[in-house]
Amino acid sequence: MEINIDSGLKQKIDNFKIGAILYENIEVSHSPQMLQGRLRLFQESLFFEYAEKNVTDIPSVKEWRNSFKLVGADPARYRPSNEALLRRVQKQQYISSMHSAVDLNNFLSLQYQIPLGIYDYNLLKGNILITIGTESDTYLAVNEREVNFENKILSKDSIGAFGSPYVDSKRTSVNFDTKDALHLVYLRPSMNSEDAKDLLASLTKMFLQIHGGEATYKVIE
Repeated sequence: MEINIDSGLKQKIDNFKIGAILYENIEVSHSPQMLQGRLRLFQESLFFEYAEKNVTDIPSVKEWRNSFKLVGADPARYRPSNEALLRRVQKQQYISSMHSAVDLNNFLSLQYQIPLGIYDYNLLKGNILITIGTESDTYLAVNEREVNFENKILSKDSIGAFGSPYVDSKRTSVNFDTKDALHLVYLRPSMNSEDAKDLLASLTKMFLQIHGGEATYKVIE
């Protein structure tokens, strides 16, 4: 499987890059108490940190809102997932535990303040293209809503669109039967390649500590 960034997207957003981590032979389970506790405590600490602040002033949020604008999406209506998570925390609408993969994905998104998407690798078909959606790009999202991805950043395989830094699809969502998974890390365009590699290394280490298995990762530019 190849993962490529569409040239039209790179023309819209200077230095657009994405991290890709492939996990193999993992075990997705109910989240261990350690992860559930860390996720809860971290959300509580963020609540106090940002209680009197505007989420849109956070540099990483600002950068991703600008990326949405550059491709034609209104970030006031379609918020980047990192911003959406932080807004929930700010309202003390803390994220409930689902399973180890999703819980860790949410924790990492809050920690590094970037959108992340994790997908069942064996439900993906063919090569993957990171591109700007058209009016024909739609899917049933994990929130059970049918979403149109015109003028939004999305990932698509040979079947169709499946992921986005806005909201991911139900079709490729990770579950307790997932053995291989693809993690797409929506890096800040301003981040240099070496720092991006270090970030992917840290994410990979944390994921494998909980899920076992093996992994490979790369920065795609």
